[in-house]
Amino acid sequence: MSGPLKVVAVGGSPRAGSTAELALRVTLREAERQGAEIRLIGGADLLIPLYDPRTENRSPAARRLVTALAEADGIVLASPAYHGSVSGLVKNALDYAEELRDDTRPYFTGRAVGCLAVAQGWHGAVSTLGALRSVVHALRGWPTPLGVAVNTETTGFGPDGECLDPRVQEQLRTVGEQVVTFARMWRDAPRPVGLPVHS
Repeated sequence: MSGPLKVVAVGGSPRAGSTAELALRVTLREAERQGAEIRLIGGADLLIPLYDPRTENRSPAARRLVTALAEADGIVLASPAYHGSVSGLVKNALDYAEELRDDTRPYFTGRAVGCLAVAQGWHGAVSTLGALRSVVHALRGWPTPLGVAVNTETTGFGPDGECLDPRVQEQLRTVGEQVVTFARMWRDAPRPVGLPVHS
């Protein structure tokens, strides 16, 4: 297989430049540094209709989201904590993965998925991270070994977009590296006939 790996990041909040989006951007920059072609679907891009499996007429933004997920070799998800779990905005975007049920790689099959969660406090950040990883498992994805919980009570992001805590900054970068490393191994590994390959 040839060509750059594609890593798609989904998440954040309707507010441009949210902490969750800044965390995504750090991870994406590392994925790009590792040679991936990157794309961010966040902020206003997530303002799509509530997912309804009975409806076939999808909005242009929803179609762009589904197409990006279908083409992705790796995925990064980030959610702010809303009452101890994934925000409705991010969960709705993930519900659109149902459109991939009949794809050659159903749902998130064969994709590493990095998970990031942001909250004002450890409880919300950690519980949201666990919820994201559970959704990834349900969608047949492979959560990266490292997931990152960002506690905004103890750190934030500077004007350059980098995390002010060097340890958290390195964790975010490691997730980007792990997504690309897995995607590259999956793409290049021999596999039995009939197992889906994406180029």
